[in-house]
This record gives sequence, C-alpha cells and structure tokens, in this order.
Amino acid sequence: MRTGKRQQSQRSPFGPRDNGASATDYYATHYHTYHAETFSIDPAPFLGPFARRLSPGSRVLDVGCGSGRDLVWLKGQGFEVLGFERSPGLAELARRQAGCEVIVGDFTVFDFTALEVDALLMSGALVHVPHADLPAVLSRLLPAIKPRGRPSTEGAGRTPGNAGRVYISLKEGRGRHTDERGRVFYLWQDDALRRLFAGFGLPVAHFRRGASAVGGGSIWLGYVLQKGNWQCQVRDGRAAEVRCLTSPCQRL
Repeated sequence: MRTGKRQQSQRSPFGPRDNGASATDYYATHYHTYHAETFSIDPAPFLGPFARRLSPGSRVLDVGCGSGRDLVWLKGQGFEVLGFERSPGLAELARRQAGCEVIVGDFTVFDFTALEVDALLMSGALVHVPHADLPAVLSRLLPAIKPRGRPSTEGAGRTPGNAGRVYISLKEGRGRHTDERGRVFYLWQDDALRRLFAGFGLPVAHFRRGASAVGGGSIWLGYVLQKGNWQCQVRDGRAAEVRCLTSPCQRL
C-alpha cells in the first residue's frame, strides 16, 4: 500500500477560527483517558453495514482512528487497514493495538492524493470541523479512494469510474456545543448532510441514527456512502465548486 508523505509544513487553510483547536489539545494530552472511554465499545452495530458493503481484502483508511478500536475490528473482518491520527499518543496506541501503520498528521493539510485505498472511514472524526469547512475537508479526504475500474490502456493505474465506500458519522443537533472538557462539537441535521453528500455525488447506501454508546444523551447520524466520480475545486480553503462527473451519479 502506498501511503504518501508523513510530514507536511503547510498551515491549515482554516486560519485562526476555532476549528477544534481545544479538542486537538485535549486528545494530545488526555489520550489515555480517551482510550479508556472508547476502546471497549463494540463497533459492529454501526460499522457492520459499512463492512458488509466492502469487498474481501479491501484497503480501508481510518481517519481519526483514535487508539485503534475500529482498526482492530476491521482487521478482524479480514480487511487491510491504515490509520490516520493527529494525536501522537493515540496514534502510538493504535499501532500497538492494531499492528498496522498509523500516519500522524493533520487532515486539513495532509496530501491524501498520495494514498491508495478502497474505502474511507470517518467515524466521529469530523465532529470538531466547523459547518462551513466540512466541504473543503471532504474534498481533501475523498481523493484517497482510487478508482477500481478496468486497467488503463494509457499506462499504470485504472480508468476513472465509480469506486469505493465511505462511512461518516456526526452528532445530531443544531449549531455547536462545547462540552465540559472544552471540546467544541459541530452538530448536524440529516437533511443538511444529505444535501452535502449529494453535491459530492455520494448517494446514501445505509443510514443509522442511534444514541451514543458512551451515554450523555448525544445522538449520532451514521452514513454509508458510495463514492462516485467527482471533481471539486477549492478556493481559500472552501469548496468553491463540486461537480459529479458521472451522469447520472451511480445510485444503489
């Protein structure tokens, strides 16, 4: 598996706005606490529909992999896994738990075009991303999934086409919420997310709405999406144009 660059010097395109800096500090400092609170949760209820839609041996990139809970589970299902995590402490725990490569990086600046995977997992990874910035983040992450069509006659690689599965979960609500630990969560409504996914040519293959496994009354919205052939232009850190290149976008 080609995993690209490990370190980058670019600054985040999101600038000085509060885009989860307090959350970043929390996970960097309290990674053992986060591990203890989340690692024992069984991911099968929410990741099962995602895993069942993957081909045997698929390569899965887990963005915001934490201490490796989902990496361990997916590896146990027979998939090839790669982690991506901003907190060095959590990344090291994930490497030990899952026995796989974990890239330490910031997903707002990392070059995901250098990666080659079949599926993308973002289980709670984007909850600290402001609403206005989510399109630009998705446009940066999605190119990690490479088309899996027929071998190209023009050289190495494969012809463009529909490829890959995406799992994403976000918290339900309106506006934003700051918890007792200082982490800022950006909340979403189902209809707004579906409009966003449609703009990227990402039809919803499965949807689950459920209570948080750690309690506290939070509701999670989970989506399994099909990645189509799309093009996105980003200007000043924002998605300026998103255009589906498959006409019509593949529906399931």
